[in-house]
Amino acid sequence: MVFTSTVFLFLFLPLFLTLYALLPARFRTAWILLASYAFYAWWRPDFALVFAGSTIAAYAVGQRVGVWRETRPAAARRILALGIALQLGTLGYFKYAEFGVESLNAILVAWGAAPLPALSVILPIGISFYVFQSISYMVDVWRGDAPAHARFVDVAAYIALFPQLIAGPIVRYKTIAHVLHAPRSSLPLVGEGAQRFMLGFCKKVLIADALAPIADGAFALTSPTATEAALGVLAFAAQLFFDFSGYSDMAIGLGLILGFRFKENFDRPYLAASITEFWRRWHISLSRWLRDYLYIPLGGNRRGTGRTYVNLMVVMLLGGLWHGAAWSFVAWGAWHGGLLALERWRGVGERPRSLRGMAGTFVLVLIGWVLFRSVDLAHAATVFQALIGASGWSLSPELAWQLTPRGFVTLAVAYALIWFPPATVGRGARNLVDRVAVLGQRVLRWSLLPLFVLAVMRAVADSYSPFLYFRF
Repeated sequence: MVFTSTVFLFLFLPLFLTLYALLPARFRTAWILLASYAFYAWWRPDFALVFAGSTIAAYAVGQRVGVWRETRPAAARRILALGIALQLGTLGYFKYAEFGVESLNAILVAWGAAPLPALSVILPIGISFYVFQSISYMVDVWRGDAPAHARFVDVAAYIALFPQLIAGPIVRYKTIAHVLHAPRSSLPLVGEGAQRFMLGFCKKVLIADALAPIADGAFALTSPTATEAALGVLAFAAQLFFDFSGYSDMAIGLGLILGFRFKENFDRPYLAASITEFWRRWHISLSRWLRDYLYIPLGGNRRGTGRTYVNLMVVMLLGGLWHGAAWSFVAWGAWHGGLLALERWRGVGERPRSLRGMAGTFVLVLIGWVLFRSVDLAHAATVFQALIGASGWSLSPELAWQLTPRGFVTLAVAYALIWFPPATVGRGARNLVDRVAVLGQRVLRWSLLPLFVLAVMRAVADSYSPFLYFRF
């Protein structure tokens, strides 16, 4: 089920919220759990069994770890390792088995050996996110950060929480455990959450979906020109940001309506002045998860300079692979890992922010998005060649018909919002940028409701448009 679908907007959400408001607080967690499974099973009911199995395993391991962590720490570590292996094994089979067989067959064919039978595995939606949340719960119990004796319904509802189930943000159990036992909302939270949901809905439908034809059309060309490649990369960068941050806004808004306050997932990432800063601003919940559950356990920066560079590269390679089972995602992770290591070596993070640093970082991010969006490395190489002018600068008829006035206006508006994001600035709003930000916030506040109505009308009229991060 998709947040922008008519089924969700006019059937699931009204029914869920009505019963949620009528139920006593002590029964709301169970209702969240039931509704979340209905939400998840709407596409493939059989995959809800995989989801339930992953949840039961995480809860069982967490309970044993909680009992043994003080009295039998060695046994607790072993069962924790088993639980993590089960979660990663499930993710590995569904997400990487097909990719692994294809890669192995390429090697076998190159050596003149017979390839293995092809493997076709359907990827359960949202598996990357709920596996990470399951691991987070088990590890937090081991560390003493989460309650050791939680109710099953609380843990299951945390993992299945439908607002952020499919595409995040990744939520830590310890941050909402105190609310899960008896969730309570309030009118101020409902109002704040409704505004946040409407904002995310507008970002997705009015901006991201309008830019999709330009990005898809440009990346579908077999031999794009420099103009087409540049338009495609710029359109995709904006599309991905408004699509994913729009989903995060909707998830955060729905969480607020239910009484949960999720942490922010984006903080003006395209205004970062270094790649290090970019990863503090982009997909923040994933960045922090990788830091806390992978980078720090690997040793972080505590084992010497060389080991720090290796840890950064390993984390980003695995982060790239987490996004997709393809060598292009591995290359994207290697690109960012190498840049992070280079910036640490040069001490870039210690320098003051500058316009030059922001522009350079944006270009480096765009180069990475080429790898991220391309179907394979050969396709990425074609786009890179086009960007340096190897195929000329003209505009082909195949893409020209996609470049509607609405698309160009949306692209311009998107980058105006990216570079001059509306914000509430304090009394120190003396420069032009701050004044523009304040004005933008006021305009947004008064125009949000009519924009939301327009977005709903467009979502109902247009064809199905899933969020980009659904496939990760």
